[in-house]
Amino acid sequence: MFYDIRELEIESLVITLENGAIEKPKKVFFSSKCFRVLENGFWGIFEGNVSDPKGIEEAKRNIIGKGDVEIEKVVAKGRHELKAKIPPQDVDVEEKIAFLKDLKKRLNARNSKISYIESLRKFSYRDSEGSDVSYFVPRVGISVLAVEKGNTLQFLSKRLMKPGGMEKLENAHELIDEINEVLPKLVNAKAPPSGDMNVLMDPQLAGVFIHEAFGHAAEADHVLQGSSVLSGRIGEKIAGDNVTIIDDPTIEEFGFFPFDDEGVMARRKILVENGVLKSYLHSRETAKKLGGVPGNARAEGVAFPIVRMSNTFLSPGTYEFEELLELCKDGVFLVGSRGGETNPATGYFHFSAQYGYVVRNGEIAEMIRDVGIMGTLDLLKDLKLGKSLRFDPGFCGKASQTVPVADGAPEVLCKAKVGGA
Repeated sequence: MFYDIRELEIESLVITLENGAIEKPKKVFFSSKCFRVLENGFWGIFEGNVSDPKGIEEAKRNIIGKGDVEIEKVVAKGRHELKAKIPPQDVDVEEKIAFLKDLKKRLNARNSKISYIESLRKFSYRDSEGSDVSYFVPRVGISVLAVEKGNTLQFLSKRLMKPGGMEKLENAHELIDEINEVLPKLVNAKAPPSGDMNVLMDPQLAGVFIHEAFGHAAEADHVLQGSSVLSGRIGEKIAGDNVTIIDDPTIEEFGFFPFDDEGVMARRKILVENGVLKSYLHSRETAKKLGGVPGNARAEGVAFPIVRMSNTFLSPGTYEFEELLELCKDGVFLVGSRGGETNPATGYFHFSAQYGYVVRNGEIAEMIRDVGIMGTLDLLKDLKLGKSLRFDPGFCGKASQTVPVADGAPEVLCKAKVGGA
């Protein structure tokens, strides 16, 4: 019999300033324990703030059958505390509200929503194999949504979210400056061209492509379910020689964690190296079935951990941005992401950029709006990569669970289908 115990405390705070008016701050405290028992290949689970012996007993009682579940046995011990220079819990709510109001004063849009988010996560894990780990990680963030009307009604959103303290938000005014510069032009921008063409993606859009179109297909639970285009392709060349894709929870970006929710120490994983698929992302269970390395099991709260990404990025290349523009010659330069859809089983994706520009004779020309990009993972076979890696934070949803992640990429030049979003 194997058992493990997760104990979690989360304090979260959300403050929203909408069109200059502060909504009532939402402060939530969550505390719970999750007990899992694996016996006869079947999980029994119990959630509740009870003693360890009681929780294990209740979880064992919930084993209602036999199955084929096995797990990779990994023993980890350790403590980690991410120390903030300015701990968010030491800053008064009034000071955080004043910070939001200062950002609002700088913003020129007629309608806006600016939010401050804060999460303090205290985690501990122990199991029957002798693992005993714990950590404390604070996270803070600012998101800005601005709406303006010209020839069309347009919105623009920007966000800054990091692990750490209030010091990580000192450049939040740059989000406002970018919106003030771009949004007045965006409302009068033209509709995009359509068809197959050269596409230069900024790091945010390229990062979303790597996360959505590739990353979810590399999650081993999708592989086992037969719902991944990457199933059975370890060792196969799936991308160009210059393509290396990595998932690394040890980088202090928004997807940072010291140990996953199965107590496995975080480590950097090379998923694609020089175009060759090297690995999937694994939980203990999928690692046992597919011969991989666990460490990417994550959960929202004390839900059952599932395979998730952390900080997933496309390694940078050698091109300067100006060189990529010259190589693009005639096409589009697309900036940011408004989301989209992807199918891990086929590798097909369709994303919407926040805005873009026509590229004509290697130079940036008029702005375009409501533009989408479509394609498949075959795009990975012919990419030209910029020199500067940049991460973009967000929350990734899967199986009704949401966890913090970050996507990273340089500027990327490819050929793809472009059309209206």
